[in-house]
Amino acid sequence: MKIDLFPRCQKQSLCHNIIFLSKTLISCVMPNQFPWMKKRKVLVKKESSTSPKYGTKPEQRSIKELLEYGIVNIDKPSGPSSHQVSSYVKHILHIDKSGHSGTLDPKVTGVLPVALGRGTRIVNSLLKAGKEYVCLMRIHEEYDEKKLRKIFKNLVGEIEQVPPVRSAVKRQLRKRTIYYIDIIEIADKEVLFMVGCQAGTYIRKLCSDIGKELETGAHMLELRRTRAGPFEESNICTLQDLTDAYHYYSEENNEKELTRLVMPIEKGVEHLHKVWVLDTTVDTLCHGAFLNVPGISKIEEGIKPNDRVAIMTLKDELVSIGIAHMSSEEVMQKNKGLFLKHEQVFMEPGVYTEH
Repeated sequence: MKIDLFPRCQKQSLCHNIIFLSKTLISCVMPNQFPWMKKRKVLVKKESSTSPKYGTKPEQRSIKELLEYGIVNIDKPSGPSSHQVSSYVKHILHIDKSGHSGTLDPKVTGVLPVALGRGTRIVNSLLKAGKEYVCLMRIHEEYDEKKLRKIFKNLVGEIEQVPPVRSAVKRQLRKRTIYYIDIIEIADKEVLFMVGCQAGTYIRKLCSDIGKELETGAHMLELRRTRAGPFEESNICTLQDLTDAYHYYSEENNEKELTRLVMPIEKGVEHLHKVWVLDTTVDTLCHGAFLNVPGISKIEEGIKPNDRVAIMTLKDELVSIGIAHMSSEEVMQKNKGLFLKHEQVFMEPGVYTEH
């Protein structure tokens, strides 16, 4: 789908307009999907209801609870590091702890989920979630546009990358998946494109590799992240937005805006497979017991051994995240056996016990 974005850019260059362009693309471009975004059927193992005596639905938590156990989707500005932005959030909200997911280079803008309080451990699961970027690439010499478009088309699927010299990982050949990549506009030697990719894909290196295959050379001019797992442009906020919302909350006792910006921690597991457990099972899991088949009420189809799975209560509260030891089909067929071992337990003991 071709979009005429260049009148704003005066037809010469896309530089310095990538933030505007990325937000325009969200509403104009046909959405592409990551594998986890496909609707999953929920299989009922054991019909059960949940007691109102225990727990709280995530959307009913107080703002105080959200500030201790929530997550905000910050629109990272160009300049500060991701760690600095996380620190700004901690200062703005007057909390003791915050943590970001998926480091962005200082000059890169866009989606940066920042977890709050005891919810900071959720970032480990977000680090492996798929990412989407809008990138502006400059090609160094004259080129054949048909060849360029063919190169882009052939990138979908598994690619091989060697991380750039300046990277936080060992420089060795790695395989990464490109879920989709679309050229949005071409203006002379500047190419604006959107790419959805596996975590750990280096877009700067992707531009360099495209230039090498095109036999012209190319480099990344600007980059904006438009999605990190379930977090995207539609639920993003600036540091100023957050500052204003906290002011209304603390000085005027108005929670409305802050409640809109601070999301329940459960938002951070939307990309994971899920299993729902009985009320009577929850507290034993909170004490570290592994999840066995008899404790399961519902499970999403398609889970395979070694998949990362989120354990939820029947009120959709996050209990823990762990690694599956059997498939969804096996769970539905069996009456006993180990289903999951925890990696992280989030819910505190005592929430699902008589007081």
